[in-house]
Amino acid sequence: MKTIERVQTGVRIEKRLLKVLKGLAEHLDLSLGDLIEGIALHAFEGKAPFGAKSREVIQQLKAVYGLDLTSADAHKLTESGRGR
Repeated sequence: MKTIERVQTGVRIEKRLLKVLKGLAEHLDLSLGDLIEGIALHAFEGKAPFGAKSREVIQQLKAVYGLDLTSADAHKLTESGRGR
């Protein structure tokens, strides 16, 4: 185990995406922060963060929360006036 220092941050994120991430974290028995750290560390190494079973859960959560965004939408999103 490596010892690290965590900081509290205020990150703005798309509402449905957050719901899917929270649902996945709950399913995997992780904190949301641990899940995001794992995703980032895998991405930094060019590795896929999820196996087939987790991807199935993600698809189910996306359907439940109406998340229709894909990686093609990254960096192309605009925020409605309600989210500010």
